[in-house]
Amino acid sequence: MDSLLTTAPQRMVDCHVHVFDPARFPYPADSFYKPAGAEIAPAALLGQVLDAHGVHHALIVGPNSGYGLDNRCLLDAVAHSAGRYKGVAVVRNDASLGELQDLQAAGVVGVTLNVALLGVDFYRAAAPLLDRLRQLDMWAQVQVEHDQLVPLKPLLVDSGARLLFDHCGRPNPQAGVGQPGFAALLALAETGRSVVKLSSLVKTSAQPFPHPDAWPFVQALLDVYTPQNLVWASDWPFLRAPARIDYGPLLALFERLVPDPAARQAVWWDTPRRLFGFSD
Repeated sequence: MDSLLTTAPQRMVDCHVHVFDPARFPYPADSFYKPAGAEIAPAALLGQVLDAHGVHHALIVGPNSGYGLDNRCLLDAVAHSAGRYKGVAVVRNDASLGELQDLQAAGVVGVTLNVALLGVDFYRAAAPLLDRLRQLDMWAQVQVEHDQLVPLKPLLVDSGARLLFDHCGRPNPQAGVGQPGFAALLALAETGRSVVKLSSLVKTSAQPFPHPDAWPFVQALLDVYTPQNLVWASDWPFLRAPARIDYGPLLALFERLVPDPAARQAVWWDTPRRLFGFSD
């Protein structure tokens, strides 16, 4: 693999990171997975990592691992960031409009629908939640894998909500760009309210870094969504990673996959700044 990163990016937003700080915000006793060791990621460490790589802003995503429905660690990080961070919270399917408004006032721009973890059936009755998100102009951040999007697509289309898809839609790396789930993701570009994160290729690959079997999915998303509807993310601190992942090589790989500087500027900065309301 050639040497990649040629110039330090001037402005960037990382649109998918997590914070874990069990010393200040202990995990619930019934948490199904408790991040530990190198996965522990307090907000102060997140800031140092972003500073080291020239990243200005980040979208902190509430994880189901560790905290479940407890958003306190996320909200604390956002509250003390002086506008550097915004959040995506984890909520109940029956979260009220008032609860969502309170989160929005605290810097939360959306909520997660983790279909890959909880399954399609868990969200079949989520239409009222999606409608409340639509009313507040908040994002429904959807993580699906393989063909899970196919049965969910009518619900998402009918909702009118803004849709933000994690990790390239997590297609099956062996089924190609024509697989039903990925085809459904590409089709959702026509709604004009769908955005995809170019992130976590390790979740879309059966090959080691730099995951060349995932590159056709990235190219298809660039072709269909265009850089004006795509954002980049690291997925730091790389929870439950199957192999070592480092931040710098992820930036370098993105530069290789998106060689046009204007396109990179859009995905790294212009698009997320416009969509999520980050300031200069």
